[in-house]
Formats: sequence, C-alpha cells, structure tokens
Amino acid sequence: MKLQFLHQGTEQRRELILHGSALSTLMMLSLPTLMMSVIQALLPLSDGLFVNNVAGTLVASAVTYCGPVINMMISLAQGISVAAMAIIGQANGQGNFERVKHISTQVVVFASAVGLCVAPLSALAAFPVSANVDPEISHNVFLYVSLYAFVLPFSFLESIYNAIKNATGKPEATFIRMLLLLMLKILFNFVFIVFMSLKIVGCILSSLCSNVLICIWMFYELFVKEGEDKLSLQGFHFDRDLIRQLVKVGVPAMLASLMMNLGFFLINHETQKYGAVVLNGQGIANNITEVCFNLPAAFGSAVTTMVSINIGARQPSNAKRSCWVGCAASVVTALAIIAVIVPLSPHLTVLFTHQADVLEIANRALHIYTYSVVGFGVCMAVQGAFIGLGQTKVPLLIGVLRIWLLRYLFILATEKALQYYAVFWGNLFSNYMAAVLSILLLLRIKWVSNLQ
Repeated sequence: MKLQFLHQGTEQRRELILHGSALSTLMMLSLPTLMMSVIQALLPLSDGLFVNNVAGTLVASAVTYCGPVINMMISLAQGISVAAMAIIGQANGQGNFERVKHISTQVVVFASAVGLCVAPLSALAAFPVSANVDPEISHNVFLYVSLYAFVLPFSFLESIYNAIKNATGKPEATFIRMLLLLMLKILFNFVFIVFMSLKIVGCILSSLCSNVLICIWMFYELFVKEGEDKLSLQGFHFDRDLIRQLVKVGVPAMLASLMMNLGFFLINHETQKYGAVVLNGQGIANNITEVCFNLPAAFGSAVTTMVSINIGARQPSNAKRSCWVGCAASVVTALAIIAVIVPLSPHLTVLFTHQADVLEIANRALHIYTYSVVGFGVCMAVQGAFIGLGQTKVPLLIGVLRIWLLRYLFILATEKALQYYAVFWGNLFSNYMAAVLSILLLLRIKWVSNLQ
C-alpha cells in the first residue's frame, strides 16, 4: 500500500484525499511531512552541534540571535508559498491539472524574482542589527546577516518547491529534498567549520553550497524530468490576475511570518542583555525543541492539502473532518514527545557544551519549552485549515497575538520577577492561549472557499 502511494500520480492522490478515510489519508500525507520535519529540525540541530563544539559560545550566540532576522527576510517566500498551496490545492481539487501546472510555473518565476530583490536587504539590515547588540557578538552578527544575502534567493525557491509538492499531495518529494539538504549541510559543515576553521563565515558557506546544489536538483525535478507534472517556461509571460491573487492571499501570511519573527527578534534582544551565556543556553534549547515543535506542526501542512482539495471539490464535511482529525493527531504526537524528551533533556544538552552555566540554563529552558508543544501543535493544525480555505488573515491574527500580545507582553510584564526565565515561561503561556483562541475561531467559520 505504501509503495503504491509513492508511485501515485496527481489525479490518484486527489481521489485518495477526496474519497479515502480521513485518518488514513492524513497519516499517508503526514508521514513524509513528519519525516521531513525531523530532517528540517536536524538542520539547525546539526549546525548547533558543529558551531557550539567547534566555533565556540560567542559564534553560537550570534547565530541564535540572527535566526529571526534571517527568517524575517524569508517571510516573503513563506507568504507566497502559503498562497500557492491554497490556490494550487483548490485547482487540484477541481481536477484542473493544466491550471495546476500554470500556477506552479508562475509561482516559481515570481518567487525567484522576489528572492533576488530581497537579497540586498539582508546586507543592509546587517548594519542596524549588529549596532544594537552585545559587543561580544556584534561582529559575528554583522558577518552572518550580511553574508546570508547570497543564500536568500535559494531559500525562496525551496519554499515554493515545498508548496507545489504539498499542494499536489506529494509531500514525500519535500522530504527527499530536506534529506539531501541535511546530508550536504553536514558535509560542508565538516569542510568549512571543522577542517578550515572558518567559524561564522563557514556557517554561511556551508548553507550556500548545500542550497545551490539542492536548487539545481529542484530545477531538474520541476522543469527537466519527464512526467505528468513537468513544468515549462516556453512562451512564459506573467499572469497578472494570478499574481494579484497570489499577493492578495499571500500578504497576510507574509505579515504573520514577519511579525512573528520580529517578535522572536525582540525576545532575543531582551535575552542577549543577560550575556552570551544565557543566549547560548536558550539557543541550545531551541535547537533541540525544533524537533519537538516540528513534529506535531507537520500535520498542519497535511490539513492544508486535505482541506483545500476537499473545498475545491465542494466537500466541506470532509474538509472539516480532516481538520479535527489533524488536531487530534497533533495532540497525541505532542504528548509522546513530552514523554520522551523531558527525561532525556540533560543527556541531550550536554552534546552541545560542557559549560556548567550554559547547561543549567539550557536544561531549564528545554523543560519549559517541551511542555508547550501540545498548544503549538493544535494551533498549527487549525491554521492549516484556515490556509486551505484561503483565509490567510486568520493565521496572521493568531500569529501576531501569539508572539506579540501573549508572549512579548508577558515577558515585559514578568521580566523583573522572573528575569530571563520570563522568555521561557512566555513561550508556554502564549502557545496554550493561542491554541484556545484558534479552536474558538474554528468553531465559528463557514467551510467554504475564500478564493472565489
């Protein structure tokens, strides 16, 4: 059954999603995404192991601090990819496969152009970002943010590739891409960080080389490899109506990602006031919990696919059922993660460093972060349903409230009493409150397309 699933075409996937069992279809779609999420989380985890053990605390702290800044740059790509998933998924649900290929080609070219335009912003952002940070890590922050401009265009293409494959019910393709990327990153980390001792520059070179090779492979997969889903650039010209729709649907998702990562940046800025040791401890906890958060969140992508295709085929009851099944699966997965990670936490953090002060902070942060996984998973599954309906303003609302109102304000209100632990408790508080809000909004929606 599983092998047959891997060889199914776009139309066969559509039939499975429309007429198969919601739970079995969710698991079939989620399994590659779950595996991809593990690989995706292993990317920063493996980077963290190399950076902490070879480059040192100051470089590791700089990389942690820069993460949200880079993600703010990539938020445009995430907005486009979210819109693409909704529009392509609904076209797929209608059985209009030529339309699916047309939209996919338009999105690839549009995202490539936007990525090239955004890249210089990273170099410019390095000046203000590095000027207002702890002097110990300021130079490394400047190098990392400015040099990442070379990586950004390739990150845009990867986001769009994921959207196309997920919207056509082929998440295993994104898993293969992530697996290749992980192997290449580990290889180049050895070359640039271990053997050549390039530290922060080595981190960038590792990302650049691995992403260039992956994008070459993706271009072959999309435009050269023969098959029913092969795209073509012959006679290409921009479809203005489609681009306008992409922007309309994608802007709320882009703003949600931008605001969320801006919130993370401000939280990191509050944390770095306590020094590189605290920031590094938080970064280690983040690297480990990336796996914890990505696993239950993986169901959100499958929910988007199932909801968009069912709504496109005018099967709202199936779409609704898919969402609730996704929420339940996310909760069960999150509880299993808590049962595994909490007892193992001291054995995991010691892999990154043997500094007692860093380990103390990392262990406490890891415990608090891990318990917040249940709320985060539910929130992501519900947001997946809203995206599938084309209602991308709702994830924007939830994202802004989760990071800004519920977390950042919590940190500012409790920082005097809790000091830097306010950051860790704010994570737990905001994720559960956002989950409650998401469920309340879900109970009030109409299961109809918002793209008409």
